Amino acid sequence: MENARGVLLLSHVGFSFLEDLARTVTARGLKVHVLSSLPEPQHQGSRPGALADLADDVRITGEHVLTPHDVEEHLDRLRAAGVSVACCLTVWEGYRHLMALANARLGVPDLDEKQIPELRDKLTLRNRLADAGLSRGRASALTPETLAARQRDGGRHFVKPVSGLASFGTFPLTPDTTWADLERIAAEARADTVYASAFGADPGGRGMEFLVEDYVPGREFSFEVIVVDGAPHVVAVHEKCEVTEGPGTVLENACVSPPTSLSEEETAAGLRWVARVLDTLGLDQGCFHVEARYDAPAGWDLIEVNPRVGGSLISPSVAALTGGPGLLDLWLDALLAGDRTDAYVKTLKGLSYGTDGTTPSPYATFFRVFFAEPGTLRAVGPGDGLPLRPVLSQILLEAGDVVESSSREVFLGQVLWSMDRADRDAILPGLLPASERAIEIVYETEHA
Repeated sequence: MENARGVLLLSHVGFSFLEDLARTVTARGLKVHVLSSLPEPQHQGSRPGALADLADDVRITGEHVLTPHDVEEHLDRLRAAGVSVACCLTVWEGYRHLMALANARLGVPDLDEKQIPELRDKLTLRNRLADAGLSRGRASALTPETLAARQRDGGRHFVKPVSGLASFGTFPLTPDTTWADLERIAAEARADTVYASAFGADPGGRGMEFLVEDYVPGREFSFEVIVVDGAPHVVAVHEKCEVTEGPGTVLENACVSPPTSLSEEETAAGLRWVARVLDTLGLDQGCFHVEARYDAPAGWDLIEVNPRVGGSLISPSVAALTGGPGLLDLWLDALLAGDRTDAYVKTLKGLSYGTDGTTPSPYATFFRVFFAEPGTLRAVGPGDGLPLRPVLSQILLEAGDVVESSSREVFLGQVLWSMDRADRDAILPGLLPASERAIEIVYETEHA
């Protein structure tokens, strides 16, 4: 194996945006080393070859979930082969602690491995921030007793897994919610090869746990943050201009950046609040997708803190906003900065929001995510008649694919538009409804 500097990428069941990650690494002239857990049976024939085409070196384990031993053993193997690994990166939140473990071994500044499970424990996190005066709500472990008590008290409440992702099993509590509903969702998680381990729902684990918390009102936003040596830099703020709260999951249908409904003063207050949240949690390195809601006059409150790049088109949206690097680029460059941190931070500051709530970007973005419904796809393809040409369009499913009923989001496709910020308010009112036709979808039978 050629002795050249490279990056170790951690892949869950052969995926986890490996195409995007590999392009980001190779664009810097670095080698791509992939450690992946075993793909699902339907992908075992094709995915290893696809990974080999992307990477300089691929190792696939015999199980569907990577372990700390897998990572340490692979680092030892690469070192014995004379391979120089600059850093480790993953966008799969379930492996974020393994990334931190690897970076500690490599001497790369990152979060402490023990911080990741603490951050992913949304029950403890909510109450910790409430104690610090940074959240107005509190959370409790969900049991048959607390379920009944919350249904009796007449307030608004929200249910979510204690540790989860992909909006799986997240929904507003209603008088009709039953304990059997929670047991059904937990059974779905246990049966899901891809997601089970991320929810603690694997057969050997302690089982999927839920919390119930006070409902967070207001419009929803996300802050895309890079933290270097304790200093947070907010590269973008996205407003979730369409959110659908369903009976088993929450779908984030459309996002716009910069936000349309916030003043610069309200944005500045959000930046200060995010900085306090990160400081309270001791998060002094890394990339964070901080989801929050703003409700005037009460102010900002937390949805969750994700120690990774935001999903769907967040990173490409950041690239369109900066006119260059996406969030994934900026995260990798932070890990690679080494003794050039000062130069990197200077570049990062030039791309980030000022303390007065203003952005240096002259651009605006809008993207729509299309989620699949249960059923068989008869046809799916790009739509027409759009008032603005997309800068990126991805269709992730194809005709003949069967979508099962699930309590998690199933991505069908996503489309991103970019425009001059000065023109955004004139373009967006027509683009928002028209964007619903950006991907044409036909199912074998009509949905009820």
